[in-house]
Formats: sequence, C-alpha cells, structure tokens
Amino acid sequence: MRSALIRRGRRWLYVIHRWIGIATCLLFAMWFISGLVMIYVAFPRLTDSERLAALPAILWSKVQIAPDRAMAIAGMERYPRDLRLSMMHDVPVYRVTGWNGGAVTISAVDGSVIDRITPEQALAIARHHPQAVQPQLLDTVTRDQWSVTARFDPLRPLYLIGLGDADGIELYVSARSGEIALDTTRQERVWNWLGSIPHWIYPTVLRKDGPLWRDVVLWISGICLVVAVTGFWIGILRLRLTRRYARGTISLYRGWMAWHHIAGLIGGIFVLTWMFSGWLSLNPGGAFSSRGVTREIAVGYSGHDAPDIVSRVQSAPSMPASEARFVWLGGHPMMVLSARDGRQTLADAATGAPAALSQDQIVAAARRAMPGAAISFVRQLDAPDAYWYALHQSRELPVLRIGFDDPVHTWLYISPVTAEILDRSDDSRRSYRWLFNALHSLDFPLLLQVWPLRDVVVWLLSAVGTIVSISGVVIGWRRLRRRHKRPMRRERISAGSARAA
Repeated sequence: MRSALIRRGRRWLYVIHRWIGIATCLLFAMWFISGLVMIYVAFPRLTDSERLAALPAILWSKVQIAPDRAMAIAGMERYPRDLRLSMMHDVPVYRVTGWNGGAVTISAVDGSVIDRITPEQALAIARHHPQAVQPQLLDTVTRDQWSVTARFDPLRPLYLIGLGDADGIELYVSARSGEIALDTTRQERVWNWLGSIPHWIYPTVLRKDGPLWRDVVLWISGICLVVAVTGFWIGILRLRLTRRYARGTISLYRGWMAWHHIAGLIGGIFVLTWMFSGWLSLNPGGAFSSRGVTREIAVGYSGHDAPDIVSRVQSAPSMPASEARFVWLGGHPMMVLSARDGRQTLADAATGAPAALSQDQIVAAARRAMPGAAISFVRQLDAPDAYWYALHQSRELPVLRIGFDDPVHTWLYISPVTAEILDRSDDSRRSYRWLFNALHSLDFPLLLQVWPLRDVVVWLLSAVGTIVSISGVVIGWRRLRRRHKRPMRRERISAGSARAA
C-alpha cells in the first residue's frame, strides 16, 4: 500500500512539473535574461538630483506669501507631510502635501491656487533643464508605459516634452501643478522593453490596475515556484552519485534532458530562492511592514503639530537655493535649502541665517519621536554597511542610526547635516532586506564590497538559470510535437486500413 502511494505521488510529481513547466519555461527564460538587463538599466524615475538640477534658483524678492499663509490657503489643519518652496519658471510657488496624499500648489506672489498650467508654461519650465536644447511639446499624456503607476495620479494629465538633446530626454510636466514628474532617456525607453517591463510583467494595460496586476504576478510567480520546487525534487530523485546508471553517468538522461537535469541541480537552490524572494517582493498577505516614516514619528520628531511654520520670511538665505523645505526639527522652525548641485544646508526659517542641530539635540528629538521606547544605541555610519548601502538608491553619508527598544526594534536614520529623518527600519524591513534584496538581487555585503564580484556571480547564476529554462522550452516543445504527431499517425493508419478493406 505504501509503495503504491509513493509511486502515485511520484507520478503526480512528474506530471505537475512536466505540464506546468511546459507552460512556464518561457517565463523563466524571460525573467533570467531581463534580470541581467535590469542590473545596468533601471526603470525610469526622477531622482532628487535630477529634479533639483532642473529648477532655477529661488527669487526670494518675489516671495510675498509666508509659509503659514500658504498652509492656511491649502486648508492644512495639522502639521503637513511636506511644504516646499521652488520656482515654477519665473514664479515662486509653495507645494503643500498632506498626510492623506493630497497636494496643493500655491503662488508665493499672490496666494492664488494653481491647478492648471498651459503648454507654453510647461515648455518654459522645461527650458530650465540643464540638457534642454530645443524643447518641444510631444503629447499630452493621461497614462503611458512610463507614468503608469498610481503615484502619478495627483499630477495627471502630463505634458510630454522632448528636450531635443543627444540623449533623447523626455520630461513629464504636470498639467495641474507644473511639477516635473518624470524624465526618461532614449536608452532607458529602449532597454526597459528588454528589462523591467517583461521582468515585472508591466504592460500598461495590466499595470494601470494596481490590485489586478499584483494578483496576476503573485499567482504567476507562485505557480512558477511550484515548478521550481518539483523540478529540484525530481532532479535529486534522478541523481546517482555512487550507484551510477549503466553508462556510468550520474544522470539518467541524455541531450537536452541531461542539460536540464544537471543545470537544474547546480542552480536549483538559486532558482528556488530567486523565485521565492521575487514572490515575497509583492508582500503577500501584508507579511512585511510598510516603508517610510509614519506621521506619528514625523510629528513627534518635529516637536510641533500645529499647522504653522513661520508667519514671515524676514530675509533671503545667503546660500542660493533651488528649493526650500520648511520643517520643524526638535521644536525649531527650519528651512532645508537644496542647491541645483544637490548640496544641502540648514537655515533658520524666519531669518534665513545658517543653523544647525547638534547630535545631542538630534538624539533628544529622536527620543520624542518614539515616546514609548528608550534609545538602545546611537551610531554614526561613515561608510556603507549591510543595511545602508547605495546599490539601488543614493544614500547620504555620514548618517546617524538611532535604535530603540520598542517591540519591533525601530531604527531611525537621520542626516547630521539637515537633521531630517531619512528613513525608518524595523525587524520586518530588515528581514525583507535579506529575504528579498539578498536572495533576489544578491545584495550580500561581501559581493557589494568587491566590484565586480556581484556582477560576475549574477551573470554565472543567471546563465545556469537560462540553460535550465531554454532546455525546458526545447524539451516541452518536443513533447508537444510528439503528442501532436500521434493522432495524425493513427489517422493515417486508419485511412490505410479503410483503403485495404
């Protein structure tokens, strides 16, 4: 009885792997090849450095509306998520963002709410880009391949403007607020059709519906994970290291089947962990905590929850700035000034005079950010480590890491220059770092420290995965052809018998 169950179980193991594998091997091959492209060309996004470089210096002489007045016009009843001043071509504007995601753009000249700009204004904004040659309006976009995600919804529609430069840069300027929402280059647009778009299953028609896209990718990757598990299991069952097969080989198979078997065993663990980590990236069942700083932490750190910053900017800062962010830090109203080259400095919100918070003041503010927990450590990082590194995004250094003894062991990363909270981490996010970034992108500390060791390892493992996938495609195609030929052969035999009769 037991042996019969084992035989039946093995039969179903082979059936599941064979037929689901035939349906998914092309997906596996696509994922491995597109993943290599993604190492070198990321999906288009607007970085802070790119955004700041496209902004002219603030004309403080034109600023007639104070930050407090701007927040009142925006209807902010509590401390906002973000309040910044920058130029919209030749007009200084406040951009106020609430914690519910709503955003309002207000003229700093007369306090009027800006909710629509013309194509001519969008072109004027684009001319400030450092690579602008001859900007031209290409289209008015509601949603396209590069602006497909929901984070662009508050900015739609978007003016698509070509800069006429050698790199083929195209800017997306919000027709509502005049913000530069995104930029893409010709190289990014071409290579992403071979990289991120197939890898993430990212066609616009599917990705525009976020929940549907997430469910589709979860199911597809989950099914492919079953293929990987059953294939590795079969590979072990069919392997003979001591009592070898009649030909003296460790594998029963020949040709493409042998390639599939041996490559699957060599790269099996990698394929399994890679598929599992990719599935986890979609956070099934909300297994991992959310990213970013919560409102409670931000307000506690600011030491202020009233909807005000300063009632009057008395004088312009001495440092030329393309953007000024108004914040409360540790109970002090401040401006974080950012120049076009990315340099940042802290200034008094009212006088514009240079300011700074000492490390003791920063630690005291951090303590108020987590009132129910005690600080367990304060550490300054002067170099990247396993949790703060710059492979996927720029990271400021040095940075203060302050840990707490709350149940999830929260860490806050704080800039010693601007005293702003740059990021938040907890046990869940740190687990995600190892279960996704390490297993899927191979962001292991040793591989990150020795360039180009990580690239070499990724290429080798991806080559093994591609061999497994392509050999599976060939095997599946041959099996399907054999099954197609058998009925045709039976038909010919039947026809011949009929003629003989």
